[in-house]
Amino acid sequence: MLQKKALLALEDGRIFRGEAFGYHRTTTGEICFNTSMTGYQEILSDPSYCGQIVAMTYPEIGNCGTNALDLESDSPHVRGFVIEELSPIVSSWRSEASLQAYLTQHHIPGISGVDTRALTHHLRTYGTMRACLTSEICDGAEAVFRAKNCEERADLVQEVTTSQSYDWDVDGTLSRPWVQNYPTRRTETNSQQDTLFSLPEAQHHIVAYDFGMKRNILRSLRRVGFLVHVVPARTPAEEALALQPKGVFLSNGPGDPATLDYVRENIRKLTHHVPIFGICLGHQILGLTFGGSTLKLKFGHRGSNQPVKDLQTGRVFITSQNHGFAIAPDSLPDCVGVTHINLNDHTVAGLRHKEYPIFSVQYHPEASPGPHESHSLFQRFFNLVTEVQGN
Repeated sequence: MLQKKALLALEDGRIFRGEAFGYHRTTTGEICFNTSMTGYQEILSDPSYCGQIVAMTYPEIGNCGTNALDLESDSPHVRGFVIEELSPIVSSWRSEASLQAYLTQHHIPGISGVDTRALTHHLRTYGTMRACLTSEICDGAEAVFRAKNCEERADLVQEVTTSQSYDWDVDGTLSRPWVQNYPTRRTETNSQQDTLFSLPEAQHHIVAYDFGMKRNILRSLRRVGFLVHVVPARTPAEEALALQPKGVFLSNGPGDPATLDYVRENIRKLTHHVPIFGICLGHQILGLTFGGSTLKLKFGHRGSNQPVKDLQTGRVFITSQNHGFAIAPDSLPDCVGVTHINLNDHTVAGLRHKEYPIFSVQYHPEASPGPHESHSLFQRFFNLVTEVQGN
């Protein structure tokens, strides 16, 4: 059977042709690339990709199918999916549906047969740009026109934040399957054996602002002993403090942090009261709250192989990242210190406040997908909350 044709048109006129898969329709959005070899399902369902067409640099995608347990949210948030080759078979005992079926179910168009190496080189050279992915338009010029006129929404957070507050996994049933047989550290007596981790009793109640939060962040917070109350992005600081949290967590999310004035105002009111930990968009919001500014990266950091250096210890971590903006280092006031840098381009990858118990990182310590080298940051937050409570 002949495969339906599709094309990917960039706003600068570059056109890539291939075969359609997933749902057959036309979509537009900012195109970016991800360098992860695995974890395509987690990437598709990561709310931080809201409004974007994602291209995978790894050549074959779809080998493992999809399953409900690995979803980072209820549904995919990408506008389109670009790959070089769609695996003709699904080989995983955990698979519940093929990638083709998953995208079709959620009305997400995809294109395969694209020279993703050439596409990535183009985006690295000319920067992230708007694009049109279609299986309905054959005329490249029309598709380029659609890309140029792609609507850019200012506040993507409102599309992905929770509509109402809720308590996450009070009884541990959602987190426990991810903890059983989960190796967390080496034993002191035998470095070749892993210590198995059991789910601890929740000790500290925290509020987590949902700007597009991944489920594995919630699981990671619960896994170190937090009882997490998730609130919408617009939740007033007074309402959050009325819950008497021992700490506040600021999640990842999509879009330009400079447009989120309403968030910064609320976070500013919280900084004097409780320990705060921010990840990705939450990190950028903290930087802006303390007087810094952000800059848009040429093609962003998206992948699970980003090297980050801890400036205090000199240790280098391989991290999972997904962002198109960064804190401008020269814009930060003296009360905020840079703790980590990205070794690829020396952008800011971590901050801490010198007076308040507040810190943040520009990467995903929960991984999903990616390495778990930085998972200890959740334990660091737990220890910080415990220390503040002790004082």
